[in-house]
Amino acid sequence: MVTIAPTAQPVTRLRLTHRGRRVLAALVALPIAAAIAAAAISGGAAVASRDAGAPAGSFATVTVSAGDSLWGIAERLAPHADPRDVVDAIVRLNALEGVTVTPGEVLSIPADYAPAG
Repeated sequence: MVTIAPTAQPVTRLRLTHRGRRVLAALVALPIAAAIAAAAISGGAAVASRDAGAPAGSFATVTVSAGDSLWGIAERLAPHADPRDVVDAIVRLNALEGVTVTPGEVLSIPADYAPAG
């Protein structure tokens, strides 16, 4: 009887050259760069526009007087609410870049804190 012994196949290893590594890195980085670019380009789509705002007269306004601050206005409008929350709501509603206001400036007041009228 003749027995046939399995012969071992030589093991081959994958070897990447420097150029191959660069190509592989570029293939991995390309979808990531495309996703970042798409997010940067379409990132402004969520920004509110002034075109479709609330109808005039549907919210209250306050004119800033000399010596007024957002904190003082918040305490005057909603004495039982946390002034930090009221100031934050006013800043967001009016798209203010800071908490500094100038006399004569007209601020919209969120409906939650608008004086009953």
